[in-house]
Amino acid sequence: MSLSNDELHRYSTQGFILKRGIIAPERATLLGQEIENLHESMARSTPADVHASWEEGIPADHPKRIRQLMNSEKVSPVLDAISKSDEVLSIMRQLIGPDVYLYHSKLMMKAARDGTFTPWHQDWGYWRHAMREPSQVNCMLAIDPNIAANGALRFVEGSHKRGPIDHKEFASASFNIGLDGDINQYDSVMVEMQPGDAVFFGPLVIHGSAANTSDMDRRANTFAFDKPANHLRPEHALPSENWRCGMRTNG
Repeated sequence: MSLSNDELHRYSTQGFILKRGIIAPERATLLGQEIENLHESMARSTPADVHASWEEGIPADHPKRIRQLMNSEKVSPVLDAISKSDEVLSIMRQLIGPDVYLYHSKLMMKAARDGTFTPWHQDWGYWRHAMREPSQVNCMLAIDPNIAANGALRFVEGSHKRGPIDHKEFASASFNIGLDGDINQYDSVMVEMQPGDAVFFGPLVIHGSAANTSDMDRRANTFAFDKPANHLRPEHALPSENWRCGMRTNG
């Protein structure tokens, strides 16, 4: 699995590139089954090595729903294996360079009817205080069909060429910074995906997603990778397990 010269050019021009079938459909099905009851299990007890942020504004008598779950590789052996797979790492090395490490793995749960609007933002808005330069690349893997009705991801094509943009703070426990405007604020490209598809995008491209108004979950996982030397405090950024996952083929 690698990007062709044409795909590399489109990534440079658009700020993102879609790769179909980066994992087999049956593996995506297994992953979906593995996290099927994650909302309920995390509501009962959240392990110390993961962090869950919850959908806000849900009635008290309604079941809690995860918005984001950080360190998702800790709760899913399938996600852990995918983060170390040649399918992902070969593309990351094309886009970042020969040495990469897993900065984070995060489940984006966007539950049916309860999954809320994700404000427009650049990932660099969140990462800039800990990093030297915007060299990160995100891989968002579809676990369920990602379509218009359940809040497929949207990108402002070519917006990475504007460079870093000042973000504002929002009152939220998860997406607490972003850019003004609802889902119609920008002329954007919707990236619809089927289970096993993935979209790779850089830290400066503006993206967001609408609320999930359907009866179908829109679960996805983002794997963010970077160059090891880019973190301002690498001793805190590079657990040995994650270091190996990115460096293992380099001796």
